[in-house]
Amino acid sequence: MNFYPGDPGTHEKAFVFLSAAALKTMIIRHGSNMKTNPETQLERRLGIFPLTNIVIANMIGAGIFTTSGLLMQDLHDPFLMIALWITGGLVALCGALTYGELGAAMPKAGGEYAFLTELYHPLPGFLSGWVSFIVGFSAPIAASAIGFSEYLFRALPGMPQLISVLVLKKLFAVAVIVLFTLVHIRGIEFGARVQNVLTILKVGMIIALVIPGFLFGRGSFEHLLQGRPLTADFGTLKTMGLSLMWIMFAYSGWNASTYIGSEIKNPSKNLPLSLLAGTGIVILLYVCINLFFVYAVPPESMKGVISIGGLAAANAFGHAVDMLFSILIGFALFSSLSAFVMLGPRVYYSMARDGCFFQFVRDVHPVYRVPVKSILLQSSLAVILVLSGSFDQILTYMGFSLGLFPVLAVAGVFILRQRNVAGMYRMPGYPLVPLFYLTAAVLMLILSFLERPVESGIALLTVAAGVPLFFVFRKRAAVKASGSAGSP
Repeated sequence: MNFYPGDPGTHEKAFVFLSAAALKTMIIRHGSNMKTNPETQLERRLGIFPLTNIVIANMIGAGIFTTSGLLMQDLHDPFLMIALWITGGLVALCGALTYGELGAAMPKAGGEYAFLTELYHPLPGFLSGWVSFIVGFSAPIAASAIGFSEYLFRALPGMPQLISVLVLKKLFAVAVIVLFTLVHIRGIEFGARVQNVLTILKVGMIIALVIPGFLFGRGSFEHLLQGRPLTADFGTLKTMGLSLMWIMFAYSGWNASTYIGSEIKNPSKNLPLSLLAGTGIVILLYVCINLFFVYAVPPESMKGVISIGGLAAANAFGHAVDMLFSILIGFALFSSLSAFVMLGPRVYYSMARDGCFFQFVRDVHPVYRVPVKSILLQSSLAVILVLSGSFDQILTYMGFSLGLFPVLAVAGVFILRQRNVAGMYRMPGYPLVPLFYLTAAVLMLILSFLERPVESGIALLTVAAGVPLFFVFRKRAAVKASGSAGSP
């Protein structure tokens, strides 16, 4: 079940060196065309359609196409699994509603970083950006890239074996990361057009799998009743909490358009609408595709299968269609990978502008108007992450890390309401909507920590490692500011 390669050998080390050299060359080549300008600003160019597509693309990724088999291994009950997917969707929708209000009030690049900095203190804002850098974007980029490789090799088992399968999977994964790094270096509008096409194709592929699957594919809804019920004890509750956290990883991205608030036209209207529309569409798609997985695959056959989409297609239509849909799902992961490559660097850009990150990532390309060095830094880390961990460990680590700061951000809506800004967009369902999200998220984190203390502990250590960095960056910014003030 190792989804991520480990302990690289001679070929792998040579490949990592070449990949790092290629990325370094990209940095040098693009860096020579850049000019640092403290007055540079991102421009508001994105409307509701590309924004909604970014939310959908950022949500539909490796999680939905890889998680259900792992969930069934622990839950043993397909009906419970579907119920948890619905529950996770409701949690995500409540988060989206709350972030709609936060984003409309603070339409800046950076997402949680901007919200927490303004509502609480620069330290939690910095830590959220730090976690976004290590976990929130770079790790899912690596997961999506390797997910593409896994599905590609399922579809093409007879690929030339000139070097080991492990090295080939790394080769394809890193090549995809480099490809989309180059795409998004060309600018937000070009990247958004590519994103629109990929997202439409991905949604179309899911519909093309689900509707014909139910109408013409082999399967049975009796599979919903074939599971083994879990015992009603605390161990079961911990398992459900961990499962919900994995599901929430698949739903992560419901807050995507808040990360590019500085580039949204009419943000008070378009930002909340994009969050609600994108999240609602994804909930519907997720429930439908999971019902298809259960319809096509008996519960016992689902357990532990990572490429669950390919298995469902094979059972429903035969192995020829399995090959086709494995290729399509692999390419569908391009869309989410592309969204991560687009969004993450805007967080680091905002942190650098505030003096809370490496200053070189605040440079905006004079022609393409994007934070190119920030994009390249993120992609470099993603290439490194391709080489480490197993899928369920990385999933738990990412899920726990990503669940921490949205709790603080959602709680911040109560602070925002106390400020009573005139004309501010207000979410429906306040205060029940944020309270539901907070209750579910906190319980999920506690139960997940109790079930997987090692991975959850590493996530907390990752957050803690950012604390001294914050003070280092802050001290540098203060020294620079005092030097500027003292200069003639």
